[in-house]
Amino acid sequence: PSAEGGFAGKQVGKKTHRSGVKRPRAESMNRVTVVLGAQWGDEGKGKVVDLLATESDIVCRCQGGNNAGHTVVVEGTEYDFHLLPSGIINTKCISLIGNGVVIHLPGLFEEIDKNEKKGLKGWEKRLIISDRAHIVFDFHQAVDGMQEVQRQAQEGKNIGTTKKGIGPAYSCKASRTGLRICDLLADFKEFSARFKNLAQQFQSMYPALKIDIDGELKKLKDYADRIRPMVRDGVYFMYDAINGPPKKILVEGANAALLDIDFGTYPFVTSSNCTVGGVCTGLGIPPTNIGDVYGVSKAYTTRVGIGAFPTEQLNAIGELLQTRGHEVGVTTGRKRRCGWLDLVILRYAHMINGFTAIALTKLDILDVLDEIKVGVAYKLNGKRIPHFPANMEVLQKVEVEYETFPGWKTDTSAARKWNDLPPKAQNYIRFVENHIGVPIKWVGVGKSRECMIQMF
Repeated sequence: PSAEGGFAGKQVGKKTHRSGVKRPRAESMNRVTVVLGAQWGDEGKGKVVDLLATESDIVCRCQGGNNAGHTVVVEGTEYDFHLLPSGIINTKCISLIGNGVVIHLPGLFEEIDKNEKKGLKGWEKRLIISDRAHIVFDFHQAVDGMQEVQRQAQEGKNIGTTKKGIGPAYSCKASRTGLRICDLLADFKEFSARFKNLAQQFQSMYPALKIDIDGELKKLKDYADRIRPMVRDGVYFMYDAINGPPKKILVEGANAALLDIDFGTYPFVTSSNCTVGGVCTGLGIPPTNIGDVYGVSKAYTTRVGIGAFPTEQLNAIGELLQTRGHEVGVTTGRKRRCGWLDLVILRYAHMINGFTAIALTKLDILDVLDEIKVGVAYKLNGKRIPHFPANMEVLQKVEVEYETFPGWKTDTSAARKWNDLPPKAQNYIRFVENHIGVPIKWVGVGKSRECMIQMF
């Protein structure tokens, strides 16, 4: 080493040793804001994310795959997102698909093409894909469909998956046979060998499964070239974002609390953690970096597919909510089941997620009702139970205790501030807020961005 170099080094060493100055603790990190579904999905998370994304520098997806469907309406154009973070519309914003997301590459590019036709531009400069994200293959999707048929035959009921290959891909991840984006972009020969093994493994389990291995690999090689410029190490990217200059970072949850693999209405759930823990594992960030956690809930409850649904209304009320609310799945086109707002569920979701505030959407759908009910407790054999039952047979049996409110019978869709809402609607909102113990920050009364009333 040069005398200069050596000298400088000694000086620094001496200096620190002598003063023993405590390093200041970095308090100036950027915290991420999280938006999560508080029911069974379809709560209007896309709308809340879109609202926050207008001011965000980075918007991240942390789990799920293209089984999610987020609709965002901008200047009259309706965009449907499945894998892309809803922030992709914002030209000043980076969109990150995190390591916890499972990516079906054909689905990703199909989605991009569709949205390009609607006017999405320059997305390739704004999209970052984590190299640790797992890949969903076409055969995962085929197997997803086969498993549903099997369940129907054996048990008389299926789970009601979106058949997007999400479960099989996460199964591969858990059984350590999965392939990731980093594998696809490394040695393609090695990747091809592992892909063949995996494909053959699935074919031995599902003899009817047809896989064009060479055809698939050819397509994957093309996708590899297309995504290469967008792939980054997500851990380093997030660390820099959090510890760098001030930035607004937003995380968009897919699915919802009651569909969480650990806390949802198992087995009628998705295959990932769609509660707050999934944000840390799905992006590689510590819990201390999480700031506000916003729960999104409809002013009533919906559920797609099968599984227990205590406040479901299999009557004219349920039909009215379904038609007025246009309750049809974005990803599957299935009609959603509808019922009254269930505060047992919201309190349970809050226990797990620690919401700092809630967005209550689709209040306007209740405008025509004479009276409105809210589920406040579950009873088993006439006795209130203090928890949300884990077992589905038990949940099927609970009796819901309701509070009844008079309807406001006025059109709220033009309301833009709290005072524009009729007193009876205000009363309904305040009751929900007090019962869950979380402030309601937004109330949604329509489809577009300006229909979100901000309360504080």
